[in-house]
Amino acid sequence: MSYQGKHARQRTVPSWIAGSLIATLLATSATTQALTLEERRELDLSGYTVRDPDASYFDIEERMALLQETNNSLLMQRREELANYAPSCRQRLDIPTITEKMRIPGFYPTPDDWKLATEPLFKFEDTVSELAGTYVASGNEYYAECLVQFLDKWAQDDALLDFYYHWKEPQAWFSLESMIFAAGMAYSVVRPNVDGLGEEKGRVEEWLNELASVHLEIEGAESSCCNNHFYRRALYASMIGVLTEDDDMFRFGVSAIYSALHDMTEEGAFPMEMERGRRATHYQNYALLYLIPIMEITHRQGYEVYEMEVNGRSMHDAVDFAMDILEDPSALGDLAPRDQYTGFLKDDQYFAWMEMYRARFEESRFDDILAPMRPIYNRGAGGYATLYFMDTDVQSHLVIDDEDRRETQAFEGLARN
Repeated sequence: MSYQGKHARQRTVPSWIAGSLIATLLATSATTQALTLEERRELDLSGYTVRDPDASYFDIEERMALLQETNNSLLMQRREELANYAPSCRQRLDIPTITEKMRIPGFYPTPDDWKLATEPLFKFEDTVSELAGTYVASGNEYYAECLVQFLDKWAQDDALLDFYYHWKEPQAWFSLESMIFAAGMAYSVVRPNVDGLGEEKGRVEEWLNELASVHLEIEGAESSCCNNHFYRRALYASMIGVLTEDDDMFRFGVSAIYSALHDMTEEGAFPMEMERGRRATHYQNYALLYLIPIMEITHRQGYEVYEMEVNGRSMHDAVDFAMDILEDPSALGDLAPRDQYTGFLKDDQYFAWMEMYRARFEESRFDDILAPMRPIYNRGAGGYATLYFMDTDVQSHLVIDDEDRRETQAFEGLARN
């Protein structure tokens, strides 16, 4: 099955997000039964509208001012690396767009083929994040304008709009998720401060909205409709909904917060991620990698989502549970095996969400994980997270981590070190 589109804004998220009151629906069950697609469609999120289309997922001007004045060595080093080794705009504009039908092999059966097929996709994500980060680090509008021009080239070529999807072969659909939110989040960083380029920005926004709309037409199979892949789609929907002042799309993003809180167990676990068995800890953390940026985007629109509770549970409970099982796998109880895969503890990209949450709530519990990881970078979900979020008083120098300690941590968990 192939999906295509041609800048049709009327194809935005169907206006099904209306109906019965949220409180009535969510209070009907204190169990961990996941919201069905039908129940999610009935959520009345009409109170959520885009209030500030220029609000990114962090305060750009405030952060840029801080970075120019800081004497924090870690932030200064990251800033100088980006500013002094900045990308060539011409080289970035020479990167070919992807206009042929995307069909990506599965990772687990054919990892080598998957790696080869996804290289140009990852290059796109790195490029948009790099240009946005270089703009923040340098303050040079040249890089902001370059990002607009780069995305405009893809928009004019109708790139990424043609992809193969079958529920047994969803990899192209999965891969597009991160490409869309990488583009949306990076663009949100530069858009407010690019003077001129009105036509280019208009084409970019129309393309982003259509790309998101076409992708959202597919609800996914039994699991991907409602697990971390739903949160990934909600991340781009919330950001692009804001950028294009598309309230329905923004509400789709917000619906992930309600769904996650509804589905959460008393412990704070996401049940569908617990079904991953030995990778339950990884996927609890992975879900937060997308949910926390959605929370930040929604909070930046003026909504106190961190205070939101469903059945007495908030997103703080999910965060606490993630830390509990990272520190001590026995906290999983009967939800998953205690013998957990923790190799992801060696990869900083999975902890961009912690940098965001740490900055907002000054949660020092994260520091043992974050300190040796910094500077943290995720090419899609947050970009240069340490540069954008870390408080200047938290850490001033790189931590040269003991490789033996890191290996032990990756195999035994945090509490055993």
